[in-house]
Amino acid sequence: MQLTKHHGLGNDFLIGFVAEQPSNASDLARQLCHRTEGIGADGLVLLVPHTEADARMVLHNADGSRAEISGNGLRCVGQALAIDGGVDAASFVVMTDAGPRLVAVEPGAGVLTAMVDAEMGEVTAIDPPPRDAEELAASLVDAQRVGSGAIGNPHIVVEVTDPSAIDLALVGPVVEHAVPSGTNVEFIAASGDDSIDLTAWERGSGITQACGSGACVGAVLANRWGLTGTRVRVGMPGGSATVEVGPTVHLIGPATLVARIEVPDV
Repeated sequence: MQLTKHHGLGNDFLIGFVAEQPSNASDLARQLCHRTEGIGADGLVLLVPHTEADARMVLHNADGSRAEISGNGLRCVGQALAIDGGVDAASFVVMTDAGPRLVAVEPGAGVLTAMVDAEMGEVTAIDPPPRDAEELAASLVDAQRVGSGAIGNPHIVVEVTDPSAIDLALVGPVVEHAVPSGTNVEFIAASGDDSIDLTAWERGSGITQACGSGACVGAVLANRWGLTGTRVRVGMPGGSATVEVGPTVHLIGPATLVARIEVPDV
């Protein structure tokens, strides 16, 4: 199997083009994403041909679980499609488990980096509302506000004084598993005009350097809470992305090619 490895602000993915989804994709993800026994990544993305899109994105988290969407993963897919097509600027329709998404790729700061605008869709309420999980999150940290939302995948967002002070390894899994299907958990704080800082615990991957879908939901809630306007800089441990808040949310940031990899046929 031929793979490329990409990262979006340190949130890294292995991406491969395949004729069809393999039956052992979940096992492959666990094996290949392992940080010491595999290649190492937060997720495995397999791109399958699709009649109504440029490709279908099938994403498995590092633990093998299937994910509906990933903002950083979607930007990395945009770069992978551009590389596969031999172009440095193009738009693609990518089918995800959350529906079709448009990605626009442009040249980035260096030859290995693209700047990608990913159309992420609408932030909606989680059904049923995760009230118990929200209350649990508020009880575990010094929360100022707690909210939730879905952008294909679920998120609980907690406003705190300093996101970097939160022990994600302690709080994250407790809140994640308070929702029957699991949830992503983000901690945010206003950090200036139209800016927030964010740290994330991702369902199925744990602590990541950045969470694109979480940045989108975090920015939307920050806007609703009066912390920001509609164009929000989201600072994360791996770097900053821009979120444009509206009926359709856009996530704009870099995607970087790390390596081309040949996986042995075993």
